[in-house]
Amino acid sequence: MSLVRAFDPLVDLIFPPRCPLCGAGLSAHGGLCASCWGELAIPGEPSCIACSRPFGAGIPEGALCAPCLGEPPRHDGIAAGTLYNDASRKLVLALKHGNRISHARLMARLVSAKLAFVDETWLIVPVPLHRWRIWRRGYNQAAELAREIARITGGVLAVDLLDRRKATPSLGGLGKAARRKVLSGAIAARPSRRAMLKGAKVILVDDVLTSGATSEACVSSLKRAGAAKVVVACFARVLDEALEPVRRSPNPPEV
Repeated sequence: MSLVRAFDPLVDLIFPPRCPLCGAGLSAHGGLCASCWGELAIPGEPSCIACSRPFGAGIPEGALCAPCLGEPPRHDGIAAGTLYNDASRKLVLALKHGNRISHARLMARLVSAKLAFVDETWLIVPVPLHRWRIWRRGYNQAAELAREIARITGGVLAVDLLDRRKATPSLGGLGKAARRKVLSGAIAARPSRRAMLKGAKVILVDDVLTSGATSEACVSSLKRAGAAKVVVACFARVLDEALEPVRRSPNPPEV
């Protein structure tokens, strides 16, 4: 038993475990109550063979969704821990804006459940934040999530592989075309780390996947630098049909 784990009973006594969504008592830290677990929407099968977008019943195996048919993605798959709803939104906002970095461990467990194929041959790379945003927030929530995913899966964490070269305005509320325009030239692989990317398999990590514009910019940069395969992993995925209600919400996701 590690020294840190040895103090768990004392920590539980001083700070009783609570569900981060509803405040109900728990038997241990790092989880949700049964009711709140049931509030999370976990994507399942059948789904698009290219991006794992969930289908309704009766769709044959190996089918492509309409967006992937219309515009084949540059990524090599999407692994989403949950679909974006009120429950996942609360966890995302607490991690991103509420300084609840400890939520990253719980969120990473859900994402890692979709990454059973990952081992030490994969790089775990977070979507980068601009240095001014990191300075204001104190951390990059995607990097905290990536750190936990690397710990769980055994992948190699590469926090500084991508660089957010220019500050961009909030993407919340913007359409896909507008997001692409804002992100043009904003993200690139760091020259000093390009050697790591030659022929590499990469898991690109973010907390929320909305239009895909940010992940698309990252995937393009990674593949230009030599990555052979890039799978996008996120905690919460916003499906296209839900984008308009999300944009009208008081706190729309940024990426």
